[in-house]
This record gives sequence, structure tokens and C-alpha cells, in this order.
Amino acid sequence: MKSDWNNRWKKAFIWLSGYLSIIAFAVVGGYVVVKCEDKELRKTAKTAFIVTLLFTAIDVFMSLLSRINALAGYNLVFTNVISWINFVLFLAEIAIYVFAIVVVLFVGNAPSAEKNEPAEQPVAEEKKESAEEENKEISSDEETEDN
Repeated sequence: MKSDWNNRWKKAFIWLSGYLSIIAFAVVGGYVVVKCEDKELRKTAKTAFIVTLLFTAIDVFMSLLSRINALAGYNLVFTNVISWINFVLFLAEIAIYVFAIVVVLFVGNAPSAEKNEPAEQPVAEEKKESAEEENKEISSDEETEDN
């Protein structure tokens, strides 16, 4: 059975897991980094990790500000500022993850499953053959010069 999971969908799944939960991303991204041999998927997992970690750190900071506000007696202006910042961060997080998923699905490089990796081997073999031919020509030239 042919696999329907090409690299584009795998990359999109990595980004989606980063948006959904840090735990889901830890499972998916960790598996990709540890078990996968594809460098493109590893790069995507590392990039998604940085973005997920950034939003997690911002969320922790905003949570701390909210707790400080609670200890200070709920200043109405500060509460409104925190609410608006959280709203903007929420929209930014959605926009960044949607943008990343769209890029990997529609704009990104061709999936490595569709790349012609065996085509690179004949090129290397042709270079070896041409080098061998040159060596033969050089050795035949030397033999003719000796005669």
C-alpha cells in the first residue's frame, strides 16, 4: 500500500502539533529529531520547537503579569491591557502557525519521496568513468611516447 504521508504533510503535522500542545509537540517533534533520518523534517521540527518555545515563554510571562495583577488588587486598566495583549498574542500565534502550515504545504520544496536521488548516482558513476578514460588516455599517450 502506497503511503499518503509525504514530507509536506509530515511537516504540516509537526507545525499543527506545536500549535495544539507543547506535550503533543514533544511527542511528535521528539520522535522526528530522534528517529527520523530526513534532514528537512529535522529542520522543520527544530524550527517549530523554537516557535513553540517562544510562545510558551510569552504565555508564562503573561501569566506572571496576570498573577501580579491579582496580588495587586485587580487594577482595571492593567487588567484591560493584559486582556488586549493576550488577544493580540492569540491572533499572532494562530497567524504564525497557519502561515507555517500553508508554506510547508503549498510553497515549500518538493517532498523528498518524489526527489530522484538515484539520478545522482549515475552522475557520480559517469565522473568515475570519465576519470578512468582520462587515465587510460594518459597511460596510452605515455606508452606511445616511450616507443
